[in-house]
Amino acid sequence: MENMNLQLFAEAVQGKKIAYLYRVKSTAATKNGTALAFTTENGRTKSKNADSTATKDGSIRMPGTSEVEITATSILKKGDPLVDELEKALDDDSLIEIWEINLAEPAVTGSNKFKAKYFQGYLTAIERTANAEDFAEVSLTFGVNGTGVDGEATVTTEQQDIASYVFTDTQKTGA
Repeated sequence: MENMNLQLFAEAVQGKKIAYLYRVKSTAATKNGTALAFTTENGRTKSKNADSTATKDGSIRMPGTSEVEITATSILKKGDPLVDELEKALDDDSLIEIWEINLAEPAVTGSNKFKAKYFQGYLTAIERTANAEDFAEVSLTFGVNGTGVDGEATVTTEQQDIASYVFTDTQKTGA
C-alpha cells in the first residue's frame, strides 16, 4: 500500500477563496470593483490555436495568439444592480475591468492586499435561466483583451465578505 502525504491537501486553495470583482471601466472614478452576489462558479480559460503547415519533413506548428475567457455563474439576486450594469455594458460595448483575487495568498506589501490578476475586456454573453425547481441563475462570459497582468489588489473587509463570514460580536450594532 502506497503512503500519501496528506499534508499536501492542507495547501490546496478552496474555490471560495478565489474572488472575482468587476467594474465598468468608465465608472472607475466613482465605483469600486464589485462581486456578483451568490456566485456559484467562476472560471478562466486561456487557449491558443496553432496553425499547421505540411512540409516534406513533417508538420510545422506555429502557435497563434493567446485568448483568455472568464466565466461566472451566480444565483440571480433580486434587484442586483451589477448584473444590470454589466448587461448595459454588453449592449453599449463598454470596457469592463475584472480582478481575479486569491484571498488565500495575502501580499507582503500591506494589509488588505492579495495576490491578483487584472484584466480588461468585454462581456460577450449573458444568459439568464430559470427553471421551476431551482433559483434563477445568470451566467456571464467575458472576452479578455491580452492575457492579464499579475499584481496585488486591495480588497476591503466588505469585499472579503464574499469569501467567508466575518466574526460579528454579540453587542448591538446600532441599527
